[in-house]
Amino acid sequence: MNPIDTDALAKGDYLNVLEAGLVHGRLDRRRFIKLALAAGASLTAVQAAAQTLGDAAITQRYNSQNLKASYDYIVVGSGSGGAVVAGRLASKTDANVLVLEAGGTDQHEAVLNPRLWTSNIRTDREWGFTAEPNAKVNGRSLILPMGKVVGGGSSINAMIWARGHKNDFDFWATEAGDDAWSYKKVLQIYKRIEDWHGKPDPDRRGTGGPIYVDRVRDVNPVASAFVEACGTVGIPAYEDMNGEMMEGNGGVALANVRIRDGRRLNIPSAYLWENLKRKNITLVTGATVQKLELTGTRVKGVTFVKDGAVHTVTATSRVILSAGAINTPKLLMLSGIGPAQDLKPLGIEVRHDLQGVGQNFQDHILAGGCIWEYKTPLPAANSGAEATFFWRSNSALDTPDMQPFQEEMPYASEVTGKQYEVPAGSWTIAPGIVRPRSTGEVKLTSKDFSVPPKIDGGFLREDADLTALVHCIELCREIGNSAPLSNFAKREVMPGPLSKEALANFARNATVTYFHESCTCKMGKGDTSVVDGELAVHGIEGVSIADASVMPRITTGNTMAPTVIIGERMADILIG
Repeated sequence: MNPIDTDALAKGDYLNVLEAGLVHGRLDRRRFIKLALAAGASLTAVQAAAQTLGDAAITQRYNSQNLKASYDYIVVGSGSGGAVVAGRLASKTDANVLVLEAGGTDQHEAVLNPRLWTSNIRTDREWGFTAEPNAKVNGRSLILPMGKVVGGGSSINAMIWARGHKNDFDFWATEAGDDAWSYKKVLQIYKRIEDWHGKPDPDRRGTGGPIYVDRVRDVNPVASAFVEACGTVGIPAYEDMNGEMMEGNGGVALANVRIRDGRRLNIPSAYLWENLKRKNITLVTGATVQKLELTGTRVKGVTFVKDGAVHTVTATSRVILSAGAINTPKLLMLSGIGPAQDLKPLGIEVRHDLQGVGQNFQDHILAGGCIWEYKTPLPAANSGAEATFFWRSNSALDTPDMQPFQEEMPYASEVTGKQYEVPAGSWTIAPGIVRPRSTGEVKLTSKDFSVPPKIDGGFLREDADLTALVHCIELCREIGNSAPLSNFAKREVMPGPLSKEALANFARNATVTYFHESCTCKMGKGDTSVVDGELAVHGIEGVSIADASVMPRITTGNTMAPTVIIGERMADILIG
């Protein structure tokens, strides 16, 4: 049982604490009142909060404990896509919506505290996936964390709000044959949903929407020095990383984040929690979906396991898969939807031979890294990653392909961290590649859902990616050793000056990922596409996908924001 968020109680955030506690069965109204009073709340405020939310939250608990045989919509996953779809369906229609989340509550200090986000990795709040050994990264097996908790990746990530480049969405529109995915149209969605608290930009930013976004506040001074240092290599500084900067050749800026009053804002906080007051939505946690139930080529519902009991529930309108770029294709394949030549040997009945399922796996590279020892150690602020730049490794490219992050702590791979003596009081510029040419795949090894799939990450498979990464490392070293950062650098810890051959080997050893798994059920019209422009699975009725797996190509930057856009598009399509 996780502790009640007493810090939030002390701040007077009674409504959120009460709702989350009641929904997850950890708190009744009597205990809530006792804790809130102990935290210094007034009796009047506590009673008002209990009156406002108590009955609704108890109704939500009742709904989850008294499942219906049928719902209008079943949403698999409560992450950056699923929370959006479920919340909007519940608030804008009378449809009954069932949300199935394999993980547990997000009311955990490691989730709520932005500085603790890395402590969620390799816990029960993520799936624990690992890629197959890869010769291109010196035989290493890279970890691929994905959220297994209410909020999915938005509950364990670094909270960066990165919209993606203009060219990303225009490419999606071309691939899908649907102008609704163009930058012009997607920009309107961004403006509609944002509550931007930075410098006003009415052409590109919105206010008053459900998504609170702000520039990092009370920044570590090394982040500001990094922005200045980028100017020494010709990278211009911008006020907003998601404004004009991401319509051209790039630039450097302090990060946009989903952090407010020192606490994480995951995507359910914007779309799901308020709507859990409604009787037409039911959230079930600890519910692992094992397969889709089909009649012919129509999906009729899902089978899931909770607390050891097997449940089958039907969907009269649609099932929406928002389980992420590894579990979504896995569920399709377990249900007989995927490459026939891979499914038949596993004893899976082929319902539809859809060759693209599990193909086109993409992720960003974030290398660990270029590290300097602090002259005087400074504590990390916000999520510890407060400044970034987007730039081109080759002037012939039409879109920035590099995105390093300046991080206020040492960040090394499991290899480079052992090769170099890295002081705890260090800071990093982590080289990042965000337009990879290399792709991989997700394949089943068993028809048993409990068996993890085989994941070929494909990292650095294409030589162009290694060339870009080496260039990025060289650029990061130049920036880190420049005058504006000299006040913060006692010495360069790694990699130091290396020959081209040694630097390439360092890059292979330093390669890790941004944890931005994407593109395994890509949107498009070709033979290897899985969904159409309206996110419906080709050749199968009654099922759609709304997560990062539908990206035809991974976006230029952190993937939470574009996944929210995918959820918004899905909701627009369903609501009409």
